[in-house]
Amino acid sequence: MFFPVSKILGFFVLPSNFVVVVGLFGVLLLATRFKRTGRALMLLSLLLVAILGWSPIGNLLTIPLEERFPAWVPGKGDIAGIVVLGGGITADVSDARGEPVLNEAGERLTAAATLARQYPRAKIIFSGGDAGLIRSLGVEAPWALRLLRDLGVPEDRLIAEDRARNTVENAVYSKELAMPKKGERWLLVTSAYHMPRAIGVFRRAGFEVEAYPVDWRTRGMSDALRPFRSIGDGLRRTDTAVREWVGLLVYWLTGRSAELFPAP
Repeated sequence: MFFPVSKILGFFVLPSNFVVVVGLFGVLLLATRFKRTGRALMLLSLLLVAILGWSPIGNLLTIPLEERFPAWVPGKGDIAGIVVLGGGITADVSDARGEPVLNEAGERLTAAATLARQYPRAKIIFSGGDAGLIRSLGVEAPWALRLLRDLGVPEDRLIAEDRARNTVENAVYSKELAMPKKGERWLLVTSAYHMPRAIGVFRRAGFEVEAYPVDWRTRGMSDALRPFRSIGDGLRRTDTAVREWVGLLVYWLTGRSAELFPAP
């Protein structure tokens, strides 16, 4: 039940969707006696699109997420395994084109291939199923394994987890496959902005992992006041950050994360 509800509510949580809904509601009011309110809502919608799209709000919301877990520093001891979260492959396009199609989070896969060479005994679990609600978005795991094989990772080290639809299921199903032993070191590879929520969920699932953040979207505090040149880019960054902040709160309130804002 949690999955479909989260998908439906998530649609309206995204600022870009919300401001358009406000504007459309204003358009509908033009045909009623509330014309003045309708015009006000239309103007508000336009202003919000401009502010969220051009201003650095998206960066301001993203930077604390990305700065929460620093870049991983190798310590002493071997690595038993690497868990790579889905999100870096556009599965439905891959299905249509017959080859792995990476998106802007594709560094999750390239980083995994690099780690596989650095730690030749480590198992690699890729966790990514079909996260579609109304229509299928395809399953990432088979394409991810194919790409990792093409990048030189031996097939006998690769494990596909193809059921997970969200971060909670990533953690639960990956733990089932990993069966981590006490004292083993496992890395978790995901986008830096997503790492706090992912770590909180893995801790709640009892799967202790070390954060290996990749796919940074900002340069750090130097981007705090940097506006966007494209409204689309700004809205996309804002949507991504707001989804993570709301996800952190909801996961904590529903007991799916060990902490509100996990830290190292």
